[in-house]
Amino acid sequence: MTVILAFLANILVAVAKTIAAIITSSASMVAEAAHSWADAGNEVFLLIADRRGAKTKDARHPLGYGRNAFVWSLIAAFGIFTAGSIVSIMHGIQELSDTGPVESPMVAYIVLGVSFVLEGASFTQAMVRSRRLAKERGSSTWDFVLETSDTTLRAVFFEDSAALIGLAIAAGAIAMHQITGVAAWDAIGSILVGVLLGVVAIILIRRNIAFLVGATAAPKLRARVGTALLGLDDIERVTYLHIEYVGPNRLFIVAEIDLAGDAREHDVARRLRDVERRIEAHEAVETVVLSLSVDDEPSLEFARA
Repeated sequence: MTVILAFLANILVAVAKTIAAIITSSASMVAEAAHSWADAGNEVFLLIADRRGAKTKDARHPLGYGRNAFVWSLIAAFGIFTAGSIVSIMHGIQELSDTGPVESPMVAYIVLGVSFVLEGASFTQAMVRSRRLAKERGSSTWDFVLETSDTTLRAVFFEDSAALIGLAIAAGAIAMHQITGVAAWDAIGSILVGVLLGVVAIILIRRNIAFLVGATAAPKLRARVGTALLGLDDIERVTYLHIEYVGPNRLFIVAEIDLAGDAREHDVARRLRDVERRIEAHEAVETVVLSLSVDDEPSLEFARA
């Protein structure tokens, strides 16, 4: 729902900005139109990411299809955001030598104002959700958005943040053009919007690459998982723990454990499988693989998360 609302808002805003750009001949409005069309295109890729990543695991993909979400989000960040950035910067550079007056600036201000309201509504929804989830995990909102495996939420959060900042830049650039009569201010506004898009693109690209190549779990998540394992009656200690994201909010867990008691090998194998099934029943766990610890291996300790 978050992506769909953002997509509809971006389409309306993109059409309005495009019309305003034609009427005003403002470089900043052209950059903002490119920005919104890039955002709308990004939402399409995010919808594809959600759909492809939600497929259940099968024999060919025993860890599921969740990494599809990271792939499509990476394509969106690299292709759409980067394209919007290049268009905005190049157009701004071309318009630096323009000496024309501001045409119908009120049209630009009205469109920018309405866009700010629509983008603000979408950003508020993403912010509220991010704050709630960050609070549940004992993290700051900023750290949560950067570290979360929910690539859709992160993309919408940064997308809407950049949209609001870009609108302020465009309005300021047009105002300076109008006040000073120097058209370079408008062109500078276009360049700044392009730089902003480029920064957002780099952040999103880096985060998606990190998850695709197997980023290690954050210490707080590792502590929560380790504590949860030790909380099971069957597990006395944990000597090895590997946690990897295989999709948004989907974990692949490998652990070496010491089972309680001293049962026969046949019974131990059955107990291991039973513990695995119970762990995999958790909504955030895609697959778990458990093996037995050796007696002389040191136990892992987990700080309270």
